[in-house]
Amino acid sequence: MHEDDTMIRPDDPDHRAWALRDAARQLDLFRASLDPAGGFFQLGRDGTPVPGRPRELHATARLVHSYALGKLAGFKECDTMIDAGMRDLSRNHRDSIHGGYLWSLDADGVRDGRKLAYGHVFVLLAGSSALAVGHPDAQALIDDVTEVLDARFWEDGTGRFCDEFNRDWTPFSDYRGMNANMHGIEALLAAHEATGADGYLAKASRILDFFLGRIAPAHGDRLPEHYHGDWSVDLDYSADPMFRPAGTTPGHSFEMARLLLQYWDMSGRADETAPARARALTCRALADAWDPTRGGLVYTLHRDGTPDISDRYWWPVTEAIGALAALMKLGPTEDDALWFDRLWRFAKAHFVDAVRGGWFPEIDDAGHPTERQFIGKPDIYHALQADLFPLTPGLSGYYTALKELRA
Repeated sequence: MHEDDTMIRPDDPDHRAWALRDAARQLDLFRASLDPAGGFFQLGRDGTPVPGRPRELHATARLVHSYALGKLAGFKECDTMIDAGMRDLSRNHRDSIHGGYLWSLDADGVRDGRKLAYGHVFVLLAGSSALAVGHPDAQALIDDVTEVLDARFWEDGTGRFCDEFNRDWTPFSDYRGMNANMHGIEALLAAHEATGADGYLAKASRILDFFLGRIAPAHGDRLPEHYHGDWSVDLDYSADPMFRPAGTTPGHSFEMARLLLQYWDMSGRADETAPARARALTCRALADAWDPTRGGLVYTLHRDGTPDISDRYWWPVTEAIGALAALMKLGPTEDDALWFDRLWRFAKAHFVDAVRGGWFPEIDDAGHPTERQFIGKPDIYHALQADLFPLTPGLSGYYTALKELRA
């Protein structure tokens, strides 16, 4: 927190120095997750490993991506984590029988063999970030997962990814969802930046056109999460209250706003409406989700924008920070600056662990860390990006821009 109580801004030297220190502390903390037997442990709240929990595909891929970002930004001793994650993805999560990548593993082998688009796009993100730091196995991983995504998940008629199969690629549902496609955009943009291949950018464009060109305007600048097999909105869907909650998830609106601006910048800024659409998504989500009594952002909303699951997690705050930082790079408004400051102050007061490093994932009604939904510190990815991405000067080209930070 600033001693003189000045506003926290992306270009403020004190904040930039603090954010780099926080990133260093996160990278230091999560090194303890390395499992000598292969892959990674989940960490408890105190930063020590929690044995016996499965290794999920997206978590391993996110660690590879995060430590690659750390290496690009000049942090030391990232290679061991990148190497371990790449080995686990290619040797253990890779299904040598049916192809594709297994959802979760444990000490006995395959824990959950389903093939999920959500996990596969994170493998593409990991490979892209690993390529950006020159990992020797990165291109092979990118080529393999791209082939799987194209053959199994990409629906060229709709221009979106389908979601899920059994281990042997037999279907078990016709569910379609925004979440896998949103992270698909993230991975496709990263793959385009890392490889230069235009096909990734073209796919990202088609996904964005559907969700932000058709769905958001029809739903008051909110983004329904769930869809039927024909991609009609399923407003009544309700399954896992954490990973597939009913209604809309404002945190995803922030992510989509930032990704829209990243795509717009990468593709030459031809669409003059993109900044306004990103701002509309961001402002709608802030207005709906900010809790005026307790502070923070509620997790999910009913279809009319009123709170549904009012629990407050760390990751929507990090994604709101990212969206606002992107908008501020185009020319900050007074409201942008106020929100950026408010969100960072809330994060530092309630989520950032100033003693051990890392961020607490959830808080109770009094604003104290709790473990109702999450065990320990499950993730570095969201908070590390909130530290680093706002410090870069542009809306895209993160791999190149991070090298200029040189922490």
